[in-house]
Amino acid sequence: MEDYEVDEMKQAAADVLFNYSLFAMTCIGEGVHPARLRMHLMKEVSGMPTTLKKDQAQVWHFPPSKVEKSSSSGVEGNFGYEF
Repeated sequence: MEDYEVDEMKQAAADVLFNYSLFAMTCIGEGVHPARLRMHLMKEVSGMPTTLKKDQAQVWHFPPSKVEKSSSSGVEGNFGYEF
């Protein structure tokens, strides 16, 4: 392989990683599942009407922290997580 071919492959890999990271950050920022975002983008490109709605299953609600003081370790409790 020539040096320019290796550089082209490296650049192509960097471009794919960059584009995927943008996609992942969009999924996180919009609070949608990746499959729904892909479908939304395909519909948008094809001209079909579409809306991007947040997944209710991905909205995380943490209960208030239940922290109790202890004289031996300093802090005990479940820190707001239910196990």
